[in-house]
Amino acid sequence: MTAVIETRELSKIYGNVVALDGFTHMFERSRIHALMGKNGSGKSTLVKMLSGVVQPTAGAMSLNGQDATFKSPRDAFDANIVTVHQELSLVPELSVAENIFLGRLPKTTSFGLTRIDWTSAHRKTADLLDRMGLDIDPAARIKTLSVGQQQTIEIAKAMSFDPALLLLDEPTSALASREVEMLFALLRTLKDRGVTMMYISHRLSELSEIADTVTVLRDGHHIASVEMAQSSNQEIVGMMFGDVARAKRPARTAGSSRREPILSVRNLTREHAFENVSFDLHPGEVLGIAGMLGAGRTELLRGIFGADPVDSGEIIVDGRKVDHPDPRLMTALGLGYTPENRKEVGLVQDHSIHSNLSMASLRRNAPKGLITKSAEKPGVRKQVEQLHIKIGGPDDPVSSLSGGNQQKVVIGNWLNTHPKIMFFDEPSRGVDVHAKQQIFQIIWEQAEKGLSSIFVSTELEELLDVCDRILVMKDGRMVGELDPADTDLTELYAACMEGF
Repeated sequence: MTAVIETRELSKIYGNVVALDGFTHMFERSRIHALMGKNGSGKSTLVKMLSGVVQPTAGAMSLNGQDATFKSPRDAFDANIVTVHQELSLVPELSVAENIFLGRLPKTTSFGLTRIDWTSAHRKTADLLDRMGLDIDPAARIKTLSVGQQQTIEIAKAMSFDPALLLLDEPTSALASREVEMLFALLRTLKDRGVTMMYISHRLSELSEIADTVTVLRDGHHIASVEMAQSSNQEIVGMMFGDVARAKRPARTAGSSRREPILSVRNLTREHAFENVSFDLHPGEVLGIAGMLGAGRTELLRGIFGADPVDSGEIIVDGRKVDHPDPRLMTALGLGYTPENRKEVGLVQDHSIHSNLSMASLRRNAPKGLITKSAEKPGVRKQVEQLHIKIGGPDDPVSSLSGGNQQKVVIGNWLNTHPKIMFFDEPSRGVDVHAKQQIFQIIWEQAEKGLSSIFVSTELEELLDVCDRILVMKDGRMVGELDPADTDLTELYAACMEGF
């Protein structure tokens, strides 16, 4: 077989971070190539270079045997490389034909007037859908179609450009199982007709159904490319995670406590986010919630904290039922929440370190409404010292700190409220290895003091390393529970992908 696209020593460097390191590979024609790797592996960087969104620091690419340089998405598009993104880009109020040929609808001119040729537009759409084996009315409004049908229209729109390479980014992330089967049937039809596809997915169970080859990236390096028919899910997971077979948890005692729960959630539901979620959190416990992107983990934490409304269910904090949670009430009840997007949600970048360490505890420090710096100073000093936050001075802007120290400020801000429960949503995102270990040490030390925590991370190794117990979420539902002491990375990954 001949290669549609070939990369040679392709690299991308951001400052001191090597996002992709010397990637060399040939993607053969008329095949479905799965691209796998955990977050930060480099797969998104590779796809962005292939689609012209970013330019390589070094290396080269060729398309159909000819050298190719893409300085913009338009360059890649003009070279017939088309991307179907995870988020649909369709206009709900417009028809199928209008969406597929948006901005390039056929026109006709008569008596000096130019009009859209609807007959031609519907005929061209019908011909395209027929070639793809899709039975959908060209005149149907997008909003009347199922999510699965909308996804196939997104692909039909891409196919109308006659792509040499079709990049599919998590195309099944929002689809039900029946809709996934329909999409796979379409992709097989396209492959039989000579279309080459690169398929990005987190769902391990899909590979044997749809992929011809699997290319695995890890920490910016090309680990291997294998024929799916000659490989296994276990082998692929091993390539994705390397030698991290079992995590080492520090010896701890607080998390083993099984006294009355400090937080109980019963049948909590928020439409389109999570459904019938129930669990208990015990004093001094670090409870992990695992799941892939879109599983509903962050939405669940926001619902419990009252940042988003819930539709039904019960939240009980330290024996008290909370009927209408909101952040002010939940903070008063002893909850703290470090959000996943610390720069935009957890911190005020233009404010000082002192100010950012004092925001959550304003009511505690100023019960009569009078805010004084002197009342805040002990809490600021305590967190800087105990969390080992490296600062020039407390009046420096928080934006001057490294990512790891900024995350410590977010944590310290909530510890100043003297919480009973902390929600840690992706606390190690964007920080270096040393800072990660410091943050984990903070969580363990607080647990020994009796603080209960819920820990969310897309880095599954961290859950095994940090937590006493792990709950697994999939498609908005709690599907099972694992003991980190008896679970390896492959088992946890499989549970997140396929359930129990």
